[in-house]
Amino acid sequence: MANALIPEFQLDEKTHPGNVALKVNDLQKMILFYTQVIGLRLLAQNAKKATLGAGHTPLLYLYRIDGHRVTRQKTGLYHTAFLLPTRKDLGNALIHYITTNAPLNGAADHIYSEALYLTDPEGNGIEVYHDKPRSKWIIKEDGEIPSDTLEMDVESVLEAADKKWAGFPDDSMVGHVHLSVADVDDTQDFYTKVLGLSLKFNFGDAAKFLATGGYHHHIGANVWMSRQAAPLAKNEIGLKYYSFYVPNPAELARIQNHLSQLKVDFELAENNEIWFTDPSGITGHFELQP
Repeated sequence: MANALIPEFQLDEKTHPGNVALKVNDLQKMILFYTQVIGLRLLAQNAKKATLGAGHTPLLYLYRIDGHRVTRQKTGLYHTAFLLPTRKDLGNALIHYITTNAPLNGAADHIYSEALYLTDPEGNGIEVYHDKPRSKWIIKEDGEIPSDTLEMDVESVLEAADKKWAGFPDDSMVGHVHLSVADVDDTQDFYTKVLGLSLKFNFGDAAKFLATGGYHHHIGANVWMSRQAAPLAKNEIGLKYYSFYVPNPAELARIQNHLSQLKVDFELAENNEIWFTDPSGITGHFELQP
């Protein structure tokens, strides 16, 4: 029997989450929050859309809509996780969040990473984290990378800071996207058998962590607040879509050929971007790394 952690089709290990797009009510308020509080940089803006990132790489798009907050369980975004290069950077971020009274919800040690959790003004979850050296990860022979939620050594993280906060460093990225889904088994089947990620940690019928290559997770999926829930409506604020950055055109072509062979519905857009919808009604796409 084939190992459940190794699907037949696998994405190139250099493919990873690219950016996240949110539908928002108050565009200016959200721009100020993500730049002045979280640490992103405003790259472009018009009346209906803002592009934010680190360096010149877009990591977050904000689309203004005349919508309303979700008042019931829906599928969509659990949190966007921004990966900082070093523990020093996480320490600088933590000092900044404390001194600016940022909406910190918690902090955790996940064995392979240390993470801070926040919520933006319109209810979208945010994780800001750094990865520990891989020598400290638990990596099993079958590729599984177990996680836990332990107390973070806050004092040690603060001591790692150099207190030179200037926002996120240029090489920060979206490390993973954690989704609220309707069914984790359907999600696992789609992301492994269709999209070509590998299952990295299995929380049973509550959550799954999936990734390309040897990473701990690029996609998290849980049903903690969304079991059997419906997708967001167009006029509801929250996740609009997310993307994977693909290393080269050949990999985009390989993904397209694979989906065509499976007869999976997808749309081919400008620059050969491949758009799909997962079993929970969540929209994603593959695009070339900027």
